[in-house]
Amino acid sequence: MPVIAVEYTYSSETAAARDEVRPDHRAWLSGLVDAGTVLSTGPYADGSGALILVSAADENAARALFEADPFARAGLIDGARFTEWRPIMGAFVSS
Repeated sequence: MPVIAVEYTYSSETAAARDEVRPDHRAWLSGLVDAGTVLSTGPYADGSGALILVSAADENAARALFEADPFARAGLIDGARFTEWRPIMGAFVSS
């Protein structure tokens, strides 16, 4: 199954609201990690956004899945980029 790189961008104006919603956002992501859908996730060190690697049928399936993200439902994501990624070597290559 393809890997989709989901890149979120955030603004400083939504930082306080993200802090409030973050427990729900992380619980949602945790369920996707447990299901094997999210391969890895984490914020950028400068707080400007996050990278989430997702196993999905295609970009449209990943977009549909991420509509349920509590951050998205609360309008706390300034931008989201979905890009199919084809790992050749390393931890995310299927055997």
